[in-house]
Amino acid sequence: MPKGAAEHLASLQDGRQIFLDGSPVCDHVHHPAFRNSVASAAKIFDFQAAPENQNKMTFVSSTTGERVSRMWQLPACYGDLVERRKALEAWAELSCGFLGRSPDHVASAISAMYMGRHLFGERGQQALADYYEFARDNDLYLTYAIINPQADRSKGAGEQEDEFLAAGVVDEDAEGITVRGAKMLATAVPMANEVMIATIQPLKPGEEKYSFTAMVPLNAKGIKLLSRKSFEASAVSVFDNPLSSSFDENDCVLYLDDVKIPWNRVFVHNDVKLAQEQWHSTPAHVYQNYQCQIRLAVKMRFLLGLARKIAETNGIIAIPAVREILGQMAAEASMVQGMLEAMEVMGTHYGSYFVPDGSRLYSSMVLTQQLYPKFVGQLRELSGGGMIMLPSSVNDFDNAEAAGLIGKTQRSPVTDAKGRVKLFKLAWDAVGSEFGSRHLQYEMFYAGANMVTRSHAFRTADWENSAGLVNRFMETYDLAGRK
Repeated sequence: MPKGAAEHLASLQDGRQIFLDGSPVCDHVHHPAFRNSVASAAKIFDFQAAPENQNKMTFVSSTTGERVSRMWQLPACYGDLVERRKALEAWAELSCGFLGRSPDHVASAISAMYMGRHLFGERGQQALADYYEFARDNDLYLTYAIINPQADRSKGAGEQEDEFLAAGVVDEDAEGITVRGAKMLATAVPMANEVMIATIQPLKPGEEKYSFTAMVPLNAKGIKLLSRKSFEASAVSVFDNPLSSSFDENDCVLYLDDVKIPWNRVFVHNDVKLAQEQWHSTPAHVYQNYQCQIRLAVKMRFLLGLARKIAETNGIIAIPAVREILGQMAAEASMVQGMLEAMEVMGTHYGSYFVPDGSRLYSSMVLTQQLYPKFVGQLRELSGGGMIMLPSSVNDFDNAEAAGLIGKTQRSPVTDAKGRVKLFKLAWDAVGSEFGSRHLQYEMFYAGANMVTRSHAFRTADWENSAGLVNRFMETYDLAGRK
């Protein structure tokens, strides 16, 4: 049966090694830099386990007969895919789309690799099948670290000054492989159980030591997690920072200090071709990024609602130019939702499994990378100085004189001073704070640079159809076709 929040929180108290602000973190589950966000992530398991949500959020496993999370569902038809999407949407709504590495993301990758498990060779196929069932039946929260440290980006993984700057295999024996080196961006490691270590960047012959894919518990001996600044720790209060105080999933550099990984957790080893094919010859890359588009569609709806409330609060909703901006934003949010639904309608079978259409997916990824910064800019335009000229903190309301001045200066035709400040504090946290800035960077680059997503769109476009239209028309006339 799916676990609840308490069970998930207990599973995270495993002694993992996280470094923050120059010190190791003891009991990160209750540490002020992580505790609220960890608790927020855990609540999604309570939502899933609630009796009234079980039909929506879970399905009956064909192998165990038990209810398991829909994030592990392997759709056999269009209806299954839509049913699964509705569950993922419900999860995303709990964080307004701000938990980018929620558990359904890497679960989607593992599930899609399982769909293509026949490509992984006898040992890898068995390891993958066993792990999929283990993660599904134990309702694990998984994350991944699949990018090499930037270092000298003009050189490949095997050409860096340090041979093991990027994580690579230093030894292997009958029990498994030993791995040394770093990976990024290990997002959500404070709230996850295990991490996938893999490589999504292309590797060359001679770089076989870096071509492995494996699952590792985050408390494994030798795993070291170097956290970025905690936005949660910097949050003044939930009122002042309603998003960053609760949904800072954090990002870490993950270092493997000679970590031993048993063979039953290794899917790919010593195979540069398979290390790349696992993403694109299986539905993995499509399925995991389809989840991202589900989450983004929810986030766009949230920001659209925020934009309208700002216009109403400022008393400018009737101005034609404002309605034009809101109309543009509404059209853009609807476009994201429409492309998401098109991925499903145009989906195809991969063996016995029904998966979203890759061409529609990559088109959406290209466009939303450009759209998100524009969307944020439009929200800023509607806000003007309202997001800046705010009380310093919730404590100002405790001072009678300051509270009186707030009441005089924070006016709105539709709410009181506290309501206005509350709204604009939320808006600033969403788009102007360090947390908001990180989300802008994340939405622009989580799937790679623009040239990467555009190359996927090029690769999956129906060029035969498009060029065929041109060719067929050109065949209808020739030199004799002069007026």
